[in-house]
Amino acid sequence: MSVTEQVIQPAANIHPIDNLLRADRLPHILCPGCGIGTVIHGYAHAIAASGLPEDQHVCVSGIGCSGRAAGYVNVDSYHTTHGRALPFALGIAVHKPELKVTVISGDGDLASIGGNHLIHAARRNVDMTVICINNFNYGMTGGQVGPTTPIGAKGTTAPDGAIEQPFNLPYLAKATGAVFVARWTILHVREFQDAVLRSMNKKGFGFIEVLAPCPTSFGKSNKIGDGLHEVEIYRQRCQIRHGATNLEEFDIDLIDDTKPIVVGNFVDVERKHFLG
Repeated sequence: MSVTEQVIQPAANIHPIDNLLRADRLPHILCPGCGIGTVIHGYAHAIAASGLPEDQHVCVSGIGCSGRAAGYVNVDSYHTTHGRALPFALGIAVHKPELKVTVISGDGDLASIGGNHLIHAARRNVDMTVICINNFNYGMTGGQVGPTTPIGAKGTTAPDGAIEQPFNLPYLAKATGAVFVARWTILHVREFQDAVLRSMNKKGFGFIEVLAPCPTSFGKSNKIGDGLHEVEIYRQRCQIRHGATNLEEFDIDLIDDTKPIVVGNFVDVERKHFLG
């Protein structure tokens, strides 16, 4: 067959994770430069890599921009009340232990109003994966400072800069009993996907913090620029330290550009889980 006679095959028009996203919910409501879409994309790839049917995965979220994630993935999902994603997820994980339960929500939802649920779910070592999208503020409600806002960073409720010590979420998760603890950014797409998959494959409480830009609120208040400008901060300042034990030193400072932002898979241990 000559070159002119060859049939040119059209490019594939189906994305490998098309079946894991709810096209009827698109276009999404996320702002330009927001990192939440990248996290949803990574979570969907981890589901695909798990080898388990979609109907064995459950996604639970709370309230806020990150809480919208449950509505965009095409698995059984629950968009719960503010701060209560973890109790809902615990009920599912205990009643249906054969399911892979993942919570996707924000730093405000999980570490503020939901903070007590976070520490007790980790203490009990409930079999689930928690993905905390940390954009350092309450992005949906106007850019107020939250439990992870770095000291000196500005928000609508702290125009001169936050003065309260923020939570160091990986340190908190480790101290309260999580068996898998990691921190990545939306720049570290493959590392994040691998961390989610690793947590899914373990029995017990896994906690993954993902640093993500919020250019509309946090970035604007702190003159960071658009989403790419914040990602450039991650590119320049992130240091990968797998297995690090001194998590108490890994506070995040986006103002002081001389301090590294430490990422990696910090904790990967075995411990009897809640139903074990």
